[in-house]
Amino acid sequence: MKWSDTAWQQALPIYNTITAMPFITELANGSLDVEKFKYYLQQDAHYLEYFARALAIIAAKVPDVNTMLDFIRFAEGAIIVERALHDSYFKEYEVGERAAVSPTCHHYIHYLQSTAYSNDVAIAIAAVLPCFWIYKEVGDYILQHQTKDANPYQGWIDTYAGEEFGLLVTKAINLCDAIAENSTPAQQQKMTEAFVTASRLEYAFWDSAYLLENWHS
Repeated sequence: MKWSDTAWQQALPIYNTITAMPFITELANGSLDVEKFKYYLQQDAHYLEYFARALAIIAAKVPDVNTMLDFIRFAEGAIIVERALHDSYFKEYEVGERAAVSPTCHHYIHYLQSTAYSNDVAIAIAAVLPCFWIYKEVGDYILQHQTKDANPYQGWIDTYAGEEFGLLVTKAINLCDAIAENSTPAQQQKMTEAFVTASRLEYAFWDSAYLLENWHS
């Protein structure tokens, strides 16, 4: 069994919780409060900047040049492609100044950066994988379970359920499996733990947006 199969089975209960959470079900049927979606977009814009930095750190640490180039392209995509999606919504909703980084966003981005800086690169790669894989699975899930025509969030859904993003996710999974093959069982276990932790943070990120989370004074 591939490492990715084991890791996904470990994270499957978290994924099932994600697809049942109010943010996702309301996004799917188009009823999500626009203020919650705007808040999510602003936090996601913060997140992607640091996610791209974590990918760049990984690119600098991997020994194989082709893998380095893959992670450089991943970082570029996070900044250019996904920022374009955000910018289109920001323009539509007339969002000017972004909201401050939320506690959950702050925790997630610093988890990724600290993992990328201070851990073995295999663990770092496993930690960034849920952002690819869970988004693709959620995008596909929503596309299959939509119950409303003219969904105002269709652009978001189409981005993550799209074929182009799917190819990117497959490549990220394959890279993880390749590095896992050359890792010890102990390293593979740490990779799985990092994958599961980041999956939990994916849930927390959407939940915090639904709650319009703020720092307590």
